Amino acid sequence: MPGLKKFTSAIHGAGGKACVQLWQGGPAAGLSDPEAMFIIPSDTNVYGKTIPGASLETIRDVVDAFGTAAKRAVEAGFDCVEFHVAHGYSPHCFLSAAMNKRTDEYGGSLENRARYSLEIIESIRKNIPEDMPLLMRVVSQDDYVEDGLTIGDIIKFCNMAKEAGVNVLDVSRGNKFPIGTNNFGMKLEVPPIDVPKGFNVDNAARIKEETGMITIGVGRINSPDQAEEILDSGKTDMVVIGRGLIADSEFCKKAYDGEEDSIIKCVACNQGCYDRLTAREYRRISCMRNPAVGREKEFAIVKTNSPKKVLVAGGGLAGLEAAITLKLRGHEPILLEESGLLGGQFLLAGLAPRKGEMREAAISRGQQARKLGVDIRLNTKVTSDVLQEISPDSVIVATGAEPIKPNIPGTDFSHVVSSFDVLEGKVLPEGNVVIIGGGLVGLEVAEYISEKSKSSNIAVVEMLDGVGKDLGLLRKVSVMENLASEGIKTMVSTKCSKINKDSVELEKGSETQKLSCDYVVIAIGSKSKKYDEIKQFCETNDMPYYVIGDAKKARRAVNAISEAAELSRII
Repeated sequence: MPGLKKFTSAIHGAGGKACVQLWQGGPAAGLSDPEAMFIIPSDTNVYGKTIPGASLETIRDVVDAFGTAAKRAVEAGFDCVEFHVAHGYSPHCFLSAAMNKRTDEYGGSLENRARYSLEIIESIRKNIPEDMPLLMRVVSQDDYVEDGLTIGDIIKFCNMAKEAGVNVLDVSRGNKFPIGTNNFGMKLEVPPIDVPKGFNVDNAARIKEETGMITIGVGRINSPDQAEEILDSGKTDMVVIGRGLIADSEFCKKAYDGEEDSIIKCVACNQGCYDRLTAREYRRISCMRNPAVGREKEFAIVKTNSPKKVLVAGGGLAGLEAAITLKLRGHEPILLEESGLLGGQFLLAGLAPRKGEMREAAISRGQQARKLGVDIRLNTKVTSDVLQEISPDSVIVATGAEPIKPNIPGTDFSHVVSSFDVLEGKVLPEGNVVIIGGGLVGLEVAEYISEKSKSSNIAVVEMLDGVGKDLGLLRKVSVMENLASEGIKTMVSTKCSKINKDSVELEKGSETQKLSCDYVVIAIGSKSKKYDEIKQFCETNDMPYYVIGDAKKARRAVNAISEAAELSRII
């Protein structure tokens, strides 16, 4: 309680209002914490183990617990509370016939399935002041599941909740059930870049119209203009932005001050938030675009007392992050980029289907660096002569990565191209296309070719036992769904042993086969670019140098940017 009071006081002191969300996780908590108790309506098989449905005693305990939690929220100084009835949490599971198979008063009809939530609402309402707003988060519908809630069901339920004392609807989307399966409905809870911006706003608008309640729109809202357009249209009364504020905690202030161009926008990559939170080795969120998340004090920008001239070799996102942070600290960064564009592989990634926002983010970051006054020199390779001329105090090597060329006979044929060449538009494979490599890049190249050349017959060949293993869960769900709809064939546990003029030779276990092809695309990954000349000059001249990002090891963007952020704060 002392910590919560300190928290709400800080918010009030800054002129804000504080709302706390009250939730009972059910399977949402149980799947991430093996020790947690599943509170679900009916017996359910989860990974081979039967989880029993909640007893009447447990239901009463939960209803009472929501009431006492609401009472504590008032004592702690919160201005309103929100009740969570979405995303496969316990109340959502009771509400949806997809999960609720009970035959007592808490199952069967919509009115019975709603009983659990309505009793919780009444319990909360009894423990908060009469004039305190009560919000409720709901899904607009269930997706990819039999017997799921329709938007009509939700409208009926929201009208019941209105009578019970709910004032505001926070309309989201996404379900975690069926539990223990790779269900596609999860992608709508923390929607990746593959899901259109504002995809759920029209649903919220219909719910607002048919309930007459104050309604909040959510779901891939990541710019002030987009938010303002939704409000001006009258489709919702408010908008909620979550990941946009993780990517840039000053989002609202920058929008208020008319500095939208300086906002670091969420691109829904999910690398730092959802993927890291669910990864066993991290268990906390970060953000690809904002590595300071959760470590704000540690990552505070501290002005240097001894400004240095720092040469940054490479203008990808890692190089840009380093240069911008160094400039903010008072150093003199000089960024040299061998090509004529800033953004590195993020620019390239932004050419894949549904990923245009990544290209926009790369371009925006370059513009922000220029606006800060970073000395940027394009079409400039870092050589010994350049290092001699600039004579920096230290060097950051952020030269990135390049495609791996496999040791497969036939890769020198003219019909064999790299994934980079395809995405850059240098060549468009047509006819029978075989893509060697089923990771992120291989799958995105397959989608790109399918989108640009409708006559293509595409097969992706992967040595591992599955494709897309380097994709985060929710992005993978979206990509795999699209591969299926496009009819793109995947061949796993399969090795390409030779490329011929009109075919590829494949091995799967002890079996071999030939696959006819007109084009072969190599997409087996990237390797760090060599920077031997920089290394030799720095070591010979006793000049400190640091290697970050893909130049150190080809990985995800979240790693590269994080390394740049950390290094540039200690130089």
